[in-house]
Amino acid sequence: MQKLLNKIICGDCIEVLSKVGEPFADLIFADPPFNIGYKYDKYYDKVKSKNYIAWTKDWISICKKVLKPHGSFYIAIGDEYAANVKIIADELGLFMRNWIIWHYTFGQQTKNKFARAHTHIFYFVNDKKNFAFNDHAVRLPSDRQLIYNDRRANPIGKMPDDVWDEYSRVCGTFKERTGWHPCQMPENLLKRIIAVSSNSGDCVLDPFSGSGTTAAAAYQLGRNYVGIETSPQYVEKANKRLANLKKQQQENLFLDTVELSELRQLLSDMKRPAQEIATDKKLLKIFTNQFAVRMNNHKQYQTDQIITALRDFAD
Repeated sequence: MQKLLNKIICGDCIEVLSKVGEPFADLIFADPPFNIGYKYDKYYDKVKSKNYIAWTKDWISICKKVLKPHGSFYIAIGDEYAANVKIIADELGLFMRNWIIWHYTFGQQTKNKFARAHTHIFYFVNDKKNFAFNDHAVRLPSDRQLIYNDRRANPIGKMPDDVWDEYSRVCGTFKERTGWHPCQMPENLLKRIIAVSSNSGDCVLDPFSGSGTTAAAAYQLGRNYVGIETSPQYVEKANKRLANLKKQQQENLFLDTVELSELRQLLSDMKRPAQEIATDKKLLKIFTNQFAVRMNNHKQYQTDQIITALRDFAD
């Protein structure tokens, strides 16, 4: 396993993982080809339906074999094969905790049916009584806190719904876009999954690494990662993306790199501009308290510290 750890390996995930002797992954995130006709670098995403379903069972099976007993397994999939993924997971003994709908803006426009603006994300676990779930890491201020000043509001915030509309698709004009992979997942979406379903030092596996977003998010959150990708070009460019990320040192007088990453994540989840939060005393206090809940490190954060970081983000 040490040969795979913190690397993106070029190869077929079924072949690579079949050689692994024991479970190593605390969390798996898989975003496989959807079999809808995308042209990737080394793969055309359109095969016979029965072949695709058989292949889906093969890769889910091998991933389950390397998932630790307490591990979690997320699978992103389109409408066409979502039901098949659920049936296969049931047959393999995985337990579903949530059927998440990622509802995004900039959906694919159509002429003769409703425009598609969502992806399914299944959340499975190996053991329905033993798994990591860090609720503090993803909680959000509730409307009772933000709008109604309701004393009944939970001071540590609320859990997100199972419909995620905080994250847009990564479009061509976005700064986050790598420009060399056709299906790039939003980094903040991956950070939510990794933060809630793994712990510092855990190993996160992505069997379809693509643009390397899972590895990038895992690294920023202090997790180990393993990525597997069939395209040598994608592997090379994803490794360059990670190398550049590791060279970057975010600097702030009060907050370290992990804290700054979490601050960005909370901003994204709340869907509020940094400038608005920094200039609204009530909102700033709620934001600062929620940030402290998410960090869960017993540190006392001051609003002036948060303002300094927010102003840097707004620049």
